Amino acid sequence: MLKPFSAIDPDDDEESEGKVPPIPPGSKNYIRPQGYARIKEELLQLIDVDRPEVVRIVSWAASNGDRSENGDYIYGKRRLREIDRRIRFLTKRMDSAEVVDPSVHEGSQQIFFGATVVYENQTGQSHTVTIVGIDEIDPLQGLISWISPVARVITKAFAGDSVMLATPGGMETLEILEVSYPAKS
Repeated sequence: MLKPFSAIDPDDDEESEGKVPPIPPGSKNYIRPQGYARIKEELLQLIDVDRPEVVRIVSWAASNGDRSENGDYIYGKRRLREIDRRIRFLTKRMDSAEVVDPSVHEGSQQIFFGATVVYENQTGQSHTVTIVGIDEIDPLQGLISWISPVARVITKAFAGDSVMLATPGGMETLEILEVSYPAKS
């Protein structure tokens, strides 16, 4: 998601702001094929549609004369920097991406990257999560990063296993109820 122009700092990038978790040192940037496609789609939208439109607006605004009080020009230049920063970020992420197709584990009851897992905590609450890359996380949709604490403790466990999760309130037992993977295409 792009930041509003008022929050722009020319020296920042999205990783340093904490909006996107950094890739652990020595690790690969694992991502599912659909996540990679989404990043590529956003990058192409920025390059082919958004940036040329902003350049057109900035050129038009610049031709109107005094740029110091020209809102279209000032906003357009800021928006252009924002787009360029996002393009650099997405390009770096795509270059470092290791696309992993979770469907190769279809039918397996062991948890690996891309698994959709149903687990129950000690209070009996059931949770469904899918282990995804750091560029794909969406906790409200149950998409958790493979580097998250829950994903780390359930990875390599099997359906029926119980694992221990360290939480701020102490150790919590999670019981793995179900493991599934997307079907092979």
